[in-house]
Amino acid sequence: QVQLVESGGGLVQAGGSLRLSCAASGSIFNINTMGWHRQAPGKQRELVARISSGGITNYQDSVKGRFTISSDNAKNTVFLQMNSLKPEDTAVYYCKIDFPDRGGYWGQGTQVTVSS
Repeated sequence: QVQLVESGGGLVQAGGSLRLSCAASGSIFNINTMGWHRQAPGKQRELVARISSGGITNYQDSVKGRFTISSDNAKNTVFLQMNSLKPEDTAVYYCKIDFPDRGGYWGQGTQVTVSS
């Protein structure tokens, strides 16, 4: 089994910053990618950013230049630094870990609210 514990969400004014963390535990080996997705009310869940075990990153176009994903492989933790936040970034943010042979696991989600 795999457990993901997210932290760092909250309420921030537009232009502000937040840092999300996600710590993975359990049967953690042979990770493919770790990443962050988000889901706003009435919308589908979407990929925000992800990082491979080799450090390759990719981002949704709307967050490029504002968000940075990083990881601490020794601690099986992934971070999302979010700067210049906009009201449209408001969503529940979910951590996800993917394995090549076991599929993906999701965290419980953390709320990010950006006020205008």
